[in-house]
Amino acid sequence: IQSDNRLSYDKLSQKFPGLANKPIEQMREELKSQANALANNEETAKKDIIRVGTAILGAGSIALYATQSAWLSSHAELAMIAIFLLGYIGIIFEEVFEFNKAAVALLMSTGLWVTYADFYGESTGIASANVLEQLKEQLAEVSDICFFLLAASAIVEVVDAHQGFKVVTNLITTKSKKGLFWVIGFLTFFLSAILNNLTVTIVMVSLLRKLVPNDDDRRLFGAMVVVAANAGGVWTPIGDVTTTMLWINNNLSTIPTVTELFLPSLVCLVASLFFLVNNIEEDSSLAESTLPPPSPLAPRGQVVFWTGIASLLAVPVFAELTGLPPYLAMLTGLGAIWTMTDIIHMDDEEEEMKVPAALSKLDTSGILFFLGILMSIGVLDKSGLLKELAQFLNDNLPNQDIIATVIGIASALIDNVPLVAATMGMYDLTDYGTDDKLWQLIALCAGTGGSILVIGSASGVALMGLEKVDFLWYAKNVSVGAAVGYFAGIAAYLAQNAILSGALLGGSV
Repeated sequence: IQSDNRLSYDKLSQKFPGLANKPIEQMREELKSQANALANNEETAKKDIIRVGTAILGAGSIALYATQSAWLSSHAELAMIAIFLLGYIGIIFEEVFEFNKAAVALLMSTGLWVTYADFYGESTGIASANVLEQLKEQLAEVSDICFFLLAASAIVEVVDAHQGFKVVTNLITTKSKKGLFWVIGFLTFFLSAILNNLTVTIVMVSLLRKLVPNDDDRRLFGAMVVVAANAGGVWTPIGDVTTTMLWINNNLSTIPTVTELFLPSLVCLVASLFFLVNNIEEDSSLAESTLPPPSPLAPRGQVVFWTGIASLLAVPVFAELTGLPPYLAMLTGLGAIWTMTDIIHMDDEEEEMKVPAALSKLDTSGILFFLGILMSIGVLDKSGLLKELAQFLNDNLPNQDIIATVIGIASALIDNVPLVAATMGMYDLTDYGTDDKLWQLIALCAGTGGSILVIGSASGVALMGLEKVDFLWYAKNVSVGAAVGYFAGIAAYLAQNAILSGALLGGSV
């Protein structure tokens, strides 16, 4: 354009005085101004600091390991603790740093294993045969849990795709808000005992959007669902991932878990509901519910629903009868429902109702997060660091009941999966056998303690995303009620344990 004299800046500026300052230069100045304004934004500054900090930390770590630094060899234990703490900070403040916690967990796992294999103790700079064997053992243990979760989640997705949960929603007919509060609470409690509590939370919150039109009421109902789901997941091996971890690791067995943790879990729920229901004000808002009238579930949906439920309930029975790992039973159930849905939809062109579609919807990053966390905890166990922590707690806390209670309170701030995994490494099964009081109390405390703060459990985090519940609102309106239930559940367990062990009877003689 500038080669044509008719369109030169000089000619155009004579005709259009507004172009005298040259438009391209003006645009450049405007872009600079916009860039400066953006740079002054607090959010942009935070991201820049995170980017620079991450780059420096990454480059420094690579240089430290690539040069086989002598410091690592002499301070390997300190380096492992630092890697774990940094990884934990990244996981806890996932929303602040905007790093996916699965990525952080995987990097943490790799860093810990490299440090342990190449620099810890008598290491010579390359992994020994003993370390490689330990790595295989740990991966085998972790794979049990990951495959179990994968299969269980897929079964639930298939049931949901066939509208199987209409069996549940058809039971809800009350128009009283306080009555509905109790109904949803108990329904969630028992559903989460046979399904995983995260899935139940998602299903129930989705249902509440149709049942409870008022936003403030719905947030309180959603918070109650989190409390009920976490309490209900405690008393069966398949309800909560932490109980599942303890069960798969043989810390807990099926029948004692159900019989001895049911009452404390129920007390936890009822105490919290009694406290929280006072925040509900009765009105006619439920008349605006958009839930359709109860309707029968299609025959195919009924078959899939009951097959899915049977597959989940058969897992502990299969494990008890065969002695084989629970994940194999869950994979068997997935195979059965997969084959059945293929037969049912043999002539259908759409694939949405089949298992491959369900698998594509699974939270793969969540499973990888479990992998990274459990592999990280495993290497801390192999190195002996967790045993040292267990000894510290034993030396400084009066008894195991208080230790378990502290772990439960910590789970309100920290993800209960790594907490329970760490505890499993801290205390040996030879000292505290299967179904020991310590393991049962840890399952109860870690499961219900996560309800005290909204960030303390996967269910709470799901509620944050689904209903935009923030940390401060939950702390103000729900935390006290959840804490009341937490301590009531612990008291119920200790009283029940004392009665069953004969301590109270013996003391009265």
